[in-house]
Amino acid sequence: MTIALRPTPLLAQAADAWYDGIADPVEQALSVLRWAGDTFGDEFAITSSMADGLLAHLAGRATPGVHVIFLDTGYHFAETLGTRDWISSVLPITLVNVQPEQSVAQQDLEFGARLHDRDPDLCCSLRKVQPLAQTLSGYVAWGSGVRRDESPTRADTKIVDWDAKREMIKFNPLAAWTQDDVDRYVAEHAIPVNPLFQLGYGSIGCAPCTRPVAPGEDPRAGRWAGRGKTECGIHS
Repeated sequence: MTIALRPTPLLAQAADAWYDGIADPVEQALSVLRWAGDTFGDEFAITSSMADGLLAHLAGRATPGVHVIFLDTGYHFAETLGTRDWISSVLPITLVNVQPEQSVAQQDLEFGARLHDRDPDLCCSLRKVQPLAQTLSGYVAWGSGVRRDESPTRADTKIVDWDAKREMIKFNPLAAWTQDDVDRYVAEHAIPVNPLFQLGYGSIGCAPCTRPVAPGEDPRAGRWAGRGKTECGIHS
């Protein structure tokens, strides 16, 4: 297809100023996703960790058939894979299931078992960052479910941003949403949710590096607990 607008930092800045001014969180998310789909078509995709189907549901409403990228790391909880299958079967999306170049067994042979314990940054790079970068090379714009209230490191997240590392426009349709907004939309639309949340998980990643959180803890406190690591590298 022909892209109506070339993705540039100035375009991202102008779009962010426009869509950040929409007060209603649902209308804000739907509007920016609709613009992304209308502008970039099949060269726009969103990513999903399959913690829930919220972003996929919104994107499917705004842009039916939208590509939803899932990083199938080989370390996911069975509940996460089940949520992926559930979401892809009931929502009007196109699932793009992305696997790393090496299987877990092949990675173990080259780097040794349990690389995630010894060098989690390298493990994330091999199983998340690099596969996503390769997949996104086929797109010009992408979106994520990052929210400002998830952690201090995400407090300044823009609705529309310029991803300088990949030279792409990045959409964060849920950036301004609160947990109350999420809960309200999930309940109203019967959104599929990963059952691990019922077991105390606040943020869900790979099984070896994710634990439940205690009451009052940051939702992402269970990711790489006990380490200085707070992000896998995709959003930083």
